[in-house]
Amino acid sequence: MAQGFIARLFGRREAPRALPRPDTAPRTTVRRTPWPEGTERALGTPLQPSVVYGAESPDALDAIYEGRAPGYTYAREAHPNASVLAAKIDALEGATGGLVTGSGMAAVAAALLGLVRAGDHVVGGDQLYGRSLRMMTDDLPRLGVETTLADPTDAAAIEAALRPETRAILIEVVSNPTLRVADLDGIARLAGPRGITLIVDNTFTTPRAIRPFRHGADIVIHSVTKLLAGHSDATLGYVAAKDPAHREAMRVFATTLGLTASPFDCWLAERGMHSFELRYDRAEATARALADRLDGLPGVERVIYPGRDDHPDRARAAALLGARTGNMVTFQIAGGRPAANALVRAAERIAFAPTLGDVATTLSHPATSSHRGLSPEGRAALGLSEGSFRVSVGVEPADLLLGEFEAAIRAAAAAG
Repeated sequence: MAQGFIARLFGRREAPRALPRPDTAPRTTVRRTPWPEGTERALGTPLQPSVVYGAESPDALDAIYEGRAPGYTYAREAHPNASVLAAKIDALEGATGGLVTGSGMAAVAAALLGLVRAGDHVVGGDQLYGRSLRMMTDDLPRLGVETTLADPTDAAAIEAALRPETRAILIEVVSNPTLRVADLDGIARLAGPRGITLIVDNTFTTPRAIRPFRHGADIVIHSVTKLLAGHSDATLGYVAAKDPAHREAMRVFATTLGLTASPFDCWLAERGMHSFELRYDRAEATARALADRLDGLPGVERVIYPGRDDHPDRARAAALLGARTGNMVTFQIAGGRPAANALVRAAERIAFAPTLGDVATTLSHPATSSHRGLSPEGRAALGLSEGSFRVSVGVEPADLLLGEFEAAIRAAAAAG
């Protein structure tokens, strides 16, 4: 290299390098190199981003498709990283054959659109996640499926909404953001004898707090994006069913529509789940402390937390969740939008983001995020105002977080 530079510097030209002749150039670079085999196993889960998988013969491919042999064919149908993640969540939920999807809403779609058809009727909780509500009120009716929303904290209200053609009930164990606790046992007693499929979204509570299959659920859903993955870097969903026919119907629907989970996101989520129980327990303990500290602060009108004695569903929360009261806290301040803006600006170290389940605490404002599609009157009917905030508590030191919230609420009170 130095000699070439000197030659150019003094005007001498180097002889051109001979190019390989076409018939002697390497021709194997386009061939796939077999993965090295050995007797050892990787400690970390390998990432396998391949879209397709080769089979040794048509007979071998038939065996995979017919379930007579393990294996993979095409990543839209299944891939190893999704299988590893699904097995981990299955173990937590006490499930078999769970399906990992590209998002939490893809899991909701697989459960609803994969099982119902035109002429069916579906009942949903009236405080479902915003996009689940959208599917209930807009998308299912557009496809000829009638829907009704009812209060999931009142089994009698759900019963009143049932019809002879009701095929499914969709509820969340704990609602967003008012943290009301569904009468899961009562609703299960309604659904089971009638042959109605009970679908339970367990995202907020997670299997650390409750396993809905033990309470009569037929299908369990998760937005893995949230507490299970826990790092806001993977978008995934999960859905599992007791009935093998339901599992197969959802799998076929998800494969047809391409509700596919990314191998990389599955790899990230599976890694994140190694610390899930530690993260959940730490965040839950801090959430209890935060709820107690917020209560009584000047300018705080209301604190909602299932572990508090003043929660309207405290007895049901204790019966369903035991000592598990979760990492979500909702509170309401006086002063309207000016106070809300002041609080968010003062809490500059706490991410203002419409998400939950991250390792760091996040703060969301339902009036401008999850419930922005409702009128002020509609939000008021749910007990929400411009001063309502939802906190997803993370794993920060409790004293640090409590001090930051105290300072932010003082700033809001001064602005209001």
